Amino acid sequence: MEQQTDTNAAIWKSDTTVATWAAQAAERERNHGAQWRLMAQLLPFSQHESVTFLDLGAGTGAASRAILERHPRSTAILADFSPEMMGAGEAELQAFAGRYRYVEFDLLAGGWPAALPVAVDAVVTSLSVHHLPDERKQSLFAEIFQRLRPGGWYLNYDPVRTDDPVVTATWTRLTDEDDPEAARKRLHRTAHEQARYENHVRFISPLAPQLDWLRSAGFQGVELWWKRLDYVIFGGYRARAL
Repeated sequence: MEQQTDTNAAIWKSDTTVATWAAQAAERERNHGAQWRLMAQLLPFSQHESVTFLDLGAGTGAASRAILERHPRSTAILADFSPEMMGAGEAELQAFAGRYRYVEFDLLAGGWPAALPVAVDAVVTSLSVHHLPDERKQSLFAEIFQRLRPGGWYLNYDPVRTDDPVVTATWTRLTDEDDPEAARKRLHRTAHEQARYENHVRFISPLAPQLDWLRSAGFQGVELWWKRLDYVIFGGYRARAL
């Protein structure tokens, strides 16, 4: 099999990509805001608990903002590999100054930096794990499990793939119904938009094996918490010792 050139770093460290990403913040909130808020609701912490959560592949921190808002005594550690995205995130997280910090971490490369704590109360990933090859997804889930305190939760919001062409066609049809501009955007991408799209879809995995990888890593309560077409929220928890 021919090896693909890894374009992920070049795309997400590009000033053009980051500028486009920042300009689309309102659109992302419309499309994904409810899911980020659901992730915050799923984390079983009271508003009086002081908890620390880790947001891997955090980008500009959209998922973290939802959690920080719902859990006022929480602290976020946001990890990303793009200094440009982290810089944009600093501007978007100003309302939570003193309750978060960024750490540079390349999920693909692995090797967790010392700046990340060895134990946290929760880990979340949002629209980032699908950029990783299957082998790395599986090893990352195991690493996340090891970093969770007993009772800690992991939640992932991401697109998934199907190998059924009828299901794929149905997803596309309904997406086009939801967004009248979707078909036009799909058929008339610029070279930069096409590169971003190809980078987005190349490693997307079906749902079922990802749930199995969580179970193999040791997670319990593995569940599909939300699904709409090809986007899902799934996760599980690390059981407390008996």
